[in-house]
Amino acid sequence: MNEIYKELMPYLEKGMAYQTALTLLEWDQETLAPVQAEEYTSNIVGELSDSYMQILVNEDVKKKLEKLLREREWETLSEKEQANITEWKKLFEQLEAIPQKEYKTYSTLVVRAGNIWSKAKEKNDFASFAPTLQEIISYKQKFADYRRKNQKENKKKERYDILLDDYEPGFNMEILDAFFEKLKEELVPFLKEITEECKTVDKSYNEKTYDVQKQREFCKWLSGYVGFDFTKGVIGESAHPFTTNLHNHDVRISNHFYENNLESAIFSAIHETGHAMYEMGIEDEITLTLIGTGTSMGMHESQSRFWENVIGRSEVFWKPIYPKLQDTFPEQLGEVSLKQFIKGCNKIEPGLIRTDADELSYCLHIMVRYELEKKLISGKCKVKQLEELWADQYEELLGVRPQNAAEGVLQDIHWAGGDLGYFPSYAIGTAVAAQIYYHLKEVMPLEQYLEEGNLTPIRDYLKEHIYQYGKRKSTNEILKEMTGEEFTADYYIKYLKEKYTKLYCED
Repeated sequence: MNEIYKELMPYLEKGMAYQTALTLLEWDQETLAPVQAEEYTSNIVGELSDSYMQILVNEDVKKKLEKLLREREWETLSEKEQANITEWKKLFEQLEAIPQKEYKTYSTLVVRAGNIWSKAKEKNDFASFAPTLQEIISYKQKFADYRRKNQKENKKKERYDILLDDYEPGFNMEILDAFFEKLKEELVPFLKEITEECKTVDKSYNEKTYDVQKQREFCKWLSGYVGFDFTKGVIGESAHPFTTNLHNHDVRISNHFYENNLESAIFSAIHETGHAMYEMGIEDEITLTLIGTGTSMGMHESQSRFWENVIGRSEVFWKPIYPKLQDTFPEQLGEVSLKQFIKGCNKIEPGLIRTDADELSYCLHIMVRYELEKKLISGKCKVKQLEELWADQYEELLGVRPQNAAEGVLQDIHWAGGDLGYFPSYAIGTAVAAQIYYHLKEVMPLEQYLEEGNLTPIRDYLKEHIYQYGKRKSTNEILKEMTGEEFTADYYIKYLKEKYTKLYCED
């Protein structure tokens, strides 16, 4: 090992230890922590975040990084070490550009914001959250400006492109504008057509009463069936299902359960398991390093949405396991055929809630958020205008209008967490999932494996070509090497039109 690289390792090990502690606090805050803990925990998070920044961003680290980046030293590093240093340099420049005091204050703010958002959503009161959101927006604008001023590669970038790069390296507004415009052009007319065809689809079975404990037990079994390794992970409960990881041997997912909505728990379980398998599949050598996580949020979402929708809503996936679901809920599903269940859980019915959206309308939900985020960060839209703008865009794109803040602008936690620039990742990931699906159909008997209940070859292939690399390779590098093509929306459009025409227009 290069001597300079070796000297940097204690900083990295300590920094990752702090990051692990922060992740544990995040998990605890969302799943177990009492309400009154929030104020005290937010201060602890601020202190730990400040220490994390000081460990990874200091003069000694800067000098060592600069030395390693010189050609003579660089050539002595392995490919994995080079990837780790590249990621560290990016993080260093990002954090160095931001005043330490402001970073600490911001870290404390976003912990408090989660609780404020939760209470506002419960009361349908956007006005009580708006001042906090404005604070977060102001910080994100300032941080983007600092980075534009202090980082060469950001000198000519728009604020939103700088924030977007944190989640989707290699993507920008120009690429996304074209992507969303193509989806809008191709899918909005098709959505109207299929919505009409779906009006007679009966999914009343989903609104029957389902015992929560039985849901909990079935969803745990289902996660294991898909590939969740319980020796490396645990499942908790939270208001908003999510996945987090301490390292590849400790990955945690959460779910939520409603008596009168079985599908919500089932598909949340599969979705979060997709995320978890990605993190569990990262090779041991790079876990607890800066490249020891998914390469981008879009690629991460591709895995959750591949398993949830492309696989998890297919008839062939449910064929071997639907009898188990019927046995768990005989009164509710005993007389519901597999075909009726599949038609029901794929029913196209444009609604207000993103997390409950069908596949056809899902990316339109993301488009609303993307357009509003761009305006917020550029200053073309004020927080006080959000509620009305949100409602107008929903009415225009989906034909529905929220009647309150909880089913409108307050439905997602992302902005409360400072994650502006994240939402496009859901749409990118959804498109990538379809691209991967068509590739898998070429290289393996995919439907045969699913019908046999043999998911191991699918998981193994994804681990070999995606999971193991962590951040060593970019989204487009992974796609190019695996499928022969970089990111494209074409397969997603093809997938939706083929699937929904077959489901609802060929009877």
